Amino acid sequence: MAASPATEVHPRTPRARGWTRGDTIRTTLAITLAVALIAAAFWLEATRGEGVGGSAASFSLLAGTGLGILFERGRFCFFCIFRDAFEKRNTRGVYAILVAIATGTLGYALIFSIRLPDPAAGSLPSQAHIGPVSPVLVIAGLVFGLGIVISGGCIAGHLYRLGEGSLRALPALAGAILGFGLGFLTWNPLFRLFLEGAPAPWLPAGGGYGIAVAFQLAVLAGLGVWLLRWNPADQQDARPPRRVDGAEITRVLFERRWPALLTGAGVGIIGVAAFLRDQPLGVTSQLSGLTRTGMDSAHLLPHTLHGLDQRLAGCVALVVETITTNGWLILGIVLGSLAAALPGRRFSVERLTARGAGSALAGGVLLGWGAVLALGCTVGVFLSGTQAMALSGWVFAAAVVVALWAGFRLRLHRWGS
Repeated sequence: MAASPATEVHPRTPRARGWTRGDTIRTTLAITLAVALIAAAFWLEATRGEGVGGSAASFSLLAGTGLGILFERGRFCFFCIFRDAFEKRNTRGVYAILVAIATGTLGYALIFSIRLPDPAAGSLPSQAHIGPVSPVLVIAGLVFGLGIVISGGCIAGHLYRLGEGSLRALPALAGAILGFGLGFLTWNPLFRLFLEGAPAPWLPAGGGYGIAVAFQLAVLAGLGVWLLRWNPADQQDARPPRRVDGAEITRVLFERRWPALLTGAGVGIIGVAAFLRDQPLGVTSQLSGLTRTGMDSAHLLPHTLHGLDQRLAGCVALVVETITTNGWLILGIVLGSLAAALPGRRFSVERLTARGAGSALAGGVLLGWGAVLALGCTVGVFLSGTQAMALSGWVFAAAVVVALWAGFRLRLHRWGS
C-alpha cells in the first residue's frame, strides 16, 4: 500500500533494534556521500566555482547539505508541522519555525546595521527578500498553502523527501515547474493591476533596528505563549526508562527526532550565514530560472517581465545558462537529507499510485504559481522575509497558515492517499 502524506516519517516510540549488516552498508554509504560532498565543496572553492555557480558555490553546497540534514533529522517540514498542529494539537514543530525566525532576526539585524547604518534613509537593504505587499501576495500565500496540503509538502519539503526516497516528490516538483510557467505567463497583467507601485514596508525603516527587533521578538514570544495556552496538554512523548547501551546510543544518533528548538536555531543560523556570504535562503531561484530559460527559448514569454527584471527582490530567477549557487543549495538539500536518512533506516522508495501522483502534480502547480507571484516560497519569503523584518514575509506567512488550516480542515491532504 502506498505511503500517504500523513504517514509519520519518524517513530514516536522506541523500538528494539540491533546493528545489522544492512546498517553497516547504509552508514558506510552515508559517510561516503558526506565525504564526497565535502570533496566537491573543496573543488568548487579551489576553482572558485568557475562556470558552475561562482565563488559562493562551495558555501551554497555545504549550506544546502546542512539544511538537508536539519530538515530530515528535525522533521522541519511545513506540511508535517502544521498537520500536527491542526490535526493533533501538537505544536512542537511550530516552535522550530518561531526559533528559526527569531535567530534569523537577530543575525539579519546585525548584518543590516553594518551594511545600512541608517534604515530610515529611504533605501532597502540590497538582496534581502523585502517584497511588495498587495492583494496578489495574499492570493499567492493562500494558493501556495493549498498547494502544500494537496501535494503533501512545500517545495523545500519535497526536495528533502527526495533524499528519503519519496517518489511523490517528483510529480510535485514537476507540477511546480508547470506552475512557474503559469506564473510567468500571468505576471505582467497582475503586475500592472496590483504590484506596480505597491509599497514594500520594512519594519526598521519606521523606528530603527532596536525597536524593530524588539517588536518582532515580542510578537514571536507572544505567539509562543499563545501556542502553550492553545495546547496546554503535555506534548512530550511518554518514554519509559532506558539503559544507556549501544542500542540506545544508536537510536539517539540515528533515529530519534532532533529537538525542535535545536533544529530551528540551526536553520536560522544557516539562513544568517547564507545572507552574509551570498544571498538569503530560497529554493525556487534555480528551478524557476530554468523554467523561464526554456520558455524564453521557445518564445512563450514577453521580452520583459515588468518589475521582476528591474527591481523586485526575491528568489524568482532571471534567464540562466548554467547551475547557480541556488542550484548547489538545492543539490545539497537532497543529498544531505539522503545522508541523514540512510543510517536511521528512513530511506525507503515508496510505491507511487496514479492518485498520489495526480494530487502531487496538481498541488505542485499551485506551489509554483504561488511562488512566482509571492517572489518565493516558505523558505524564501516565509523564513527569509520575516527574518529580514519585511511585512511581506509576515503577510505571506499568515496567508499560508490560513490556507493550511482550511486545507487540513477540508481534508484535502487525503486526496493522495
